[in-house]
Amino acid sequence: MSQEAAEAWVTLEEGVPVEVLRAEIAAWARRIGVEPKSVRIRRMAHKWASCSSRGNLTFNVELAAQPASFRAEAIVHELLHLKVPNHGKLFNALMKSYLAGPR
Repeated sequence: MSQEAAEAWVTLEEGVPVEVLRAEIAAWARRIGVEPKSVRIRRMAHKWASCSSRGNLTFNVELAAQPASFRAEAIVHELLHLKVPNHGKLFNALMKSYLAGPR
């Protein structure tokens, strides 16, 4: 299996398929009311995710192997940067607000 094919699928024993991760990202984006310019899922050496100033999001493929609550926190964190570029009071309040409600 190629590296690309391996990254495109994570077995259920390890986590969720990457397609499920993509669906979770899309669902949270709709809920938050943002549209990323692009969403990439690939191996990242030291981060779970990142958001560029141009609105491009990148998520570590290994995020798919993490618990749902951890995935949600990483996804919401990056998507909120499309609204709030820093980690100030508004950002933290929005994080708490989105993660406290029903998913």
